[in-house]
Amino acid sequence: MDGTFQITEWDENAYNDSGDGVKKSHAKIKQQYSGAIIGASELQYLMSYQSATTAVFVGFEVVNGVIDGKSGTITLQHNGKFENGVASSEFSIVTGSGTGELAGVEGNGSFRSGAAGQASYQLTLTA
Repeated sequence: MDGTFQITEWDENAYNDSGDGVKKSHAKIKQQYSGAIIGASELQYLMSYQSATTAVFVGFEVVNGVIDGKSGTITLQHNGKFENGVASSEFSIVTGSGTGELAGVEGNGSFRSGAAGQASYQLTLTA
């Protein structure tokens, strides 16, 4: 299953900044999904910048919507990177995080950013 998401809000604050692009930050993000997932999400990343143009990040995303015809919420656990102007992440559905008709859903996926805050994602459900 695949689709796209659009970032609708991004609030990032450094909590450790050496002044030369090397910093640690916390980002709160909201997104709108289309395609295999129809809905919205709230996401929080902890980011470690090695330079102004290179970073790694981890985080949790709560997705509220419809996936494969079932409604509810799931939590995604992200492990990603930003380099050469492209953000990408591998993610998995946190076991036991599904609610509503998505209770018991498991799976994994990935995303790769494009232009203007939009990204393409792939999702595979395994249970």
